[in-house]
Amino acid sequence: MPTRNVNLTDDQDAFVEKMVKTGKYQNASEAMRDAVRGLQQRWKEDELKLELLRKSIDAGIADLDSGQYDDMDEAELETWLGKTGNAAGA
Repeated sequence: MPTRNVNLTDDQDAFVEKMVKTGKYQNASEAMRDAVRGLQQRWKEDELKLELLRKSIDAGIADLDSGQYDDMDEAELETWLGKTGNAAGA
């Protein structure tokens, strides 16, 4: 198994140490491997979200190109966003 040296902040080190002392992990390496698995999962999820966003953008551009859209003034847009739950601060 490859070995890596990593530098942790004092808080991160204390957290890893606490996880080992409380029995959550057998050792620091096990805790760090779990942390990397979490990072890998987050990256996969971010990539999927990005792919969906790109598809939505492509669909929106296609609708614009084909004239399938409604013109709205700012007040109408705010009302529409409020109904969809996407209003600023929501």
